Amino acid sequence: MTSAVDEGRRAVPSILRGQKALVTGANSGIGKATAIGLGRAGADVVVNYVSGGEAAEEVVEEIKSFGVRAYAYEADVSQEDQVVAMVARMVEEFGTIDIMVANAGLQRDAAITEMSVAQWQKVLDVNLTGQFLCAREAAKEFLRRGVVPEVSRSAGKIVCMSSVHQIIPWAGHVNYASSKGGVLMMMQTLAQELAPKGIRVNAVAPGAIRTPINRSAWDTPEAEADLLRLVPYRRVGDPEDIANAVTVLASDLLDYVVGTTIYVDGGMTLFPGFATGG
Repeated sequence: MTSAVDEGRRAVPSILRGQKALVTGANSGIGKATAIGLGRAGADVVVNYVSGGEAAEEVVEEIKSFGVRAYAYEADVSQEDQVVAMVARMVEEFGTIDIMVANAGLQRDAAITEMSVAQWQKVLDVNLTGQFLCAREAAKEFLRRGVVPEVSRSAGKIVCMSSVHQIIPWAGHVNYASSKGGVLMMMQTLAQELAPKGIRVNAVAPGAIRTPINRSAWDTPEAEADLLRLVPYRRVGDPEDIANAVTVLASDLLDYVVGTTIYVDGGMTLFPGFATGG
């Protein structure tokens, strides 16, 4: 029996009908919610993953329940040949790509005096180089195909998944913060370069979101209370909060938004420590 909640989820307007989307790191957390959100809005979706194929297939089945197409594809976004093959397969399977959501990311935390070159490099390879490779391959297809007015006003959309730590320093996480700072400048530079060709490049920057990557920060009442001191809105975000932002940003509803970061953070970037001082 279908619940009222399920009916409500399926009642979202199909603002992406006919579009083809690829979401990296889409078998869990923010990527999973985003892939499902895009499918709910009418897009056919490729669910990328690097491990956890069974979970990826479950995401595919949920997306298909909205009456759109989806399939899972294993690829490490830090590897050029795998990204090239992933996008080529999508063009073969779906005919093109309209939306690239470069979401895949990870952390390898350590104090600077203890961080290895391997920890530094792995985070930069996935979080920054991976987004570059995905954006590059998507842009090639956008430029080849051009604008199809009955599908979208733009030739294509690239959404980079960043973080509040693209502007907030984060001690003990220098590799992660550096990678996200790089995403900010990469996104803005790509937006400047590609906008004249009808391609929109933007970013979404999550704050504190309930995902596996940061479970220790919210999975006990004590940890959550401590975290909420940094969030003026006084709630921890859900992956669906990010999915909603990506979905609208990738649609023609925000067609004039170019080179912008949308912070979905409950006000974390308002520097709440200064609310009562300064």
